[in-house]
Amino acid sequence: MNKKVIAVVGATGAQGGGLVRAILADKSGEFAARAVTRKPTGDKARALASQGVDVVEADLDDTASLIRAFSGAYGAFCVTNFMEHFSGEKETSQGRSLAQAAKNAGIKHAIWSTFEDTRKTFPLGDPRMPTLQGKYKVPHFDAKAEVDQAFRELGVPTTFLVTSFYWENLIYFGSGPKRGPDGKLAFVLPMGSKKLPGICSEDIGKCALGIFKRPELIGKAIGVAGEHLSGAEMAAALGSAIEQPVAFADVTPEAYRGFGFPGAAEFGNMFQFKAENESAYRRARDVTFSKMLNPDLQTFAGWLSRNSSRIPLG
Repeated sequence: MNKKVIAVVGATGAQGGGLVRAILADKSGEFAARAVTRKPTGDKARALASQGVDVVEADLDDTASLIRAFSGAYGAFCVTNFMEHFSGEKETSQGRSLAQAAKNAGIKHAIWSTFEDTRKTFPLGDPRMPTLQGKYKVPHFDAKAEVDQAFRELGVPTTFLVTSFYWENLIYFGSGPKRGPDGKLAFVLPMGSKKLPGICSEDIGKCALGIFKRPELIGKAIGVAGEHLSGAEMAAALGSAIEQPVAFADVTPEAYRGFGFPGAAEFGNMFQFKAENESAYRRARDVTFSKMLNPDLQTFAGWLSRNSSRIPLG
């Protein structure tokens, strides 16, 4: 049978890579993946090509290249990577290019990976949280949220995929336990006793495949999470996985913003938004529905059992 082609942006990254692998492993064979990447000759892209994936070159800053990459495809998975540039304006510009490309290419089902607009909770004049880049509270949330309207105004048949904290941040972004002057490990999270929805990036890709299989989800916002856990619960699970005590160290968002690493202010604001908007934030990320989309959905403890050895212990 003719497979429906899904053009996957970020196919060599976290979310997109997870979707490509989910499509390759899907026994129904309903879809074929087309990997959209800036670096078609890179090692990751060549590895995908060796598995039979069609690899095409496109750049998020070049709408024409995206139109070519999406041409003839049934669906498109659209995602941007704020961590490459830390610019809200660039994030919005790239997202709008994706929406325009999906429109011009006649995509039948797009998934746009997005977040809430935190300014609805913390207006720019709200002194509880600093304004960043002149017009955002949490740039990578707010800028993505601005793109939602572009998909709607252009009439692109879109499901708005609302994701959660990547557990891989513990591996790649330095969010794992740190060793203090006393030699003891502590997991720092500026959320007090509030619970943080989290998920492994591989499961985001599997949930996206579940969404593509359900066209009735077009027009809806679908939030995904593997588990909702407090900082203390995450610390306990980490300690059990690495067989060392890990304490939970609660700090204020102000203190977190002052840590000085790239993006500290951004992420301090982000965690403050999640904590002070906990009920709505968690409600938008239903674990039960996520498991319906992806029956293999992992818990934090399950993910740790396979990945704890990869977490740097600073």
